[in-house]
Amino acid sequence: MRVKARRAGLAAAVLSALVGCGAQTAGSETGVRATVVPSPPVPPSTEGRLSSGDLQSRWWTWAASEPEQTNPVADQDGSSCGRNQSRDVWFLAGSFGGQVKRTCSVPNGVPLAFPLVNLIGNPSACAGFMSAAKGSAVLDGKKVASEALRGEAISVLGVANNPVTGTDGRFTATGCGVWVQLPPLEPGQHALTIRGESDDFSVGVDYSLNVEAASE
Repeated sequence: MRVKARRAGLAAAVLSALVGCGAQTAGSETGVRATVVPSPPVPPSTEGRLSSGDLQSRWWTWAASEPEQTNPVADQDGSSCGRNQSRDVWFLAGSFGGQVKRTCSVPNGVPLAFPLVNLIGNPSACAGFMSAAKGSAVLDGKKVASEALRGEAISVLGVANNPVTGTDGRFTATGCGVWVQLPPLEPGQHALTIRGESDDFSVGVDYSLNVEAASE
């Protein structure tokens, strides 16, 4: 079965830092330059992390599990973010290009996983895509670490009329992209901004995440 690859990336806003750009400290008369050192990326945790093949197979299957009207990648406000989620990982979706804002409730104690930008196709398509792929994610003002997955054989199951793969049934392909996996977040409100791009394709999603309190 031939499947036309669809880019369904996630991405987050890059925080720019003022580093020795001639800014003066408040009340300074001597022109002392204030240097703001950006926080280092939060290192990835091994808690609840999926293997490359499992991560991509499961995410693409999840993204292709709904038709256009309720699909999480086509979602414009977050109303479809909870569809078909599993108990051991909570997936977040990108868009088909451009930027969207979503509000999403996340259960307590569940790790998060999402791509900054990604692709399914053949090995050659992934090689070209990854040569220009880049992105970043910022959680509550701190940049989080990402991982480049340059090509993995994956198995994807889609439903009829889904806008991600455009086909129903199971098929195999090569998956690649720039990915983030996060341990469970603390209960409460969190801001997650994502940006990703490859060549002329770019995508961004701004998430307002509400992590539920632990049940007693």
